[in-house]
Amino acid sequence: MPHQPYACLRTPEPILINGDLTKPVWQKAPWSPRFVDMVTGDPGYFDTRAAALWDDQNLYIAYRIEEPFVEAALTERDSLIFNENDVEVFVDGGDCYYEFEINALGTVYEVFFIWQDAMSSFGAPEFDPRQRKAVTFGGDYDRQAPTFWRGTHPRGLRWAFLDWDLPGLQSAVRVDGRINDRASVDRGWTVEIAFPWAGLKPLANGRPIPPSEGDIWRLFFGRFEKLAFGGKELQPHPAWVWSPHGIYDTHQPDRWTPIQFSTREVE
Repeated sequence: MPHQPYACLRTPEPILINGDLTKPVWQKAPWSPRFVDMVTGDPGYFDTRAAALWDDQNLYIAYRIEEPFVEAALTERDSLIFNENDVEVFVDGGDCYYEFEINALGTVYEVFFIWQDAMSSFGAPEFDPRQRKAVTFGGDYDRQAPTFWRGTHPRGLRWAFLDWDLPGLQSAVRVDGRINDRASVDRGWTVEIAFPWAGLKPLANGRPIPPSEGDIWRLFFGRFEKLAFGGKELQPHPAWVWSPHGIYDTHQPDRWTPIQFSTREVE
């Protein structure tokens, strides 16, 4: 399922990460279209949009999230954030990839994945699955017998390093409303993230860091929404994404959005 590359422009100066997207640099950045259902491509119930910028130090990501009732409960780092409302960014590294999630309280969840068929090329101690107590992973929500154990991706299983943290990561959230208060209707929340290029080196896959003009990286931009009707929670949670996958599985790097880096600055 081919997707059009997104032109990721340079920011002329470092961005202060505080969740405030009224900064001129974000106002002028190119924004994604409205997110769509990950499987069908139909528009999401609530508006979600993302943008990306870069400089020599960081890859910057921003989210605008429409949310009438902003809610979040998990506060412990690396809690299973996807069990409540969140937004996510994945970065593809060829034989590996990185997952980042955040909720409206600013709680972060991170995992580093390595495809098991490429494990021999990762010799650093930080990627020893025995020392780091990594777990095997086959993909997202799946109850079908043919793919239950190994997932829907043809490469099969991955090692998941649950205790890996991206060095130098910065993130911030702002809520436009009153979080966890159903007595008021909110406008939503915003997210701002800085992924340092130095921390992304394990994902470079031979590409220069920072990128060169025209380089393409694949990133997943998604949102999971906890919805309940008649006292029953929808399972799995609706997933709205920048680029549809045609399947309910976020862990499909070949279906992620291609980000093409440009040395042209945001005007």
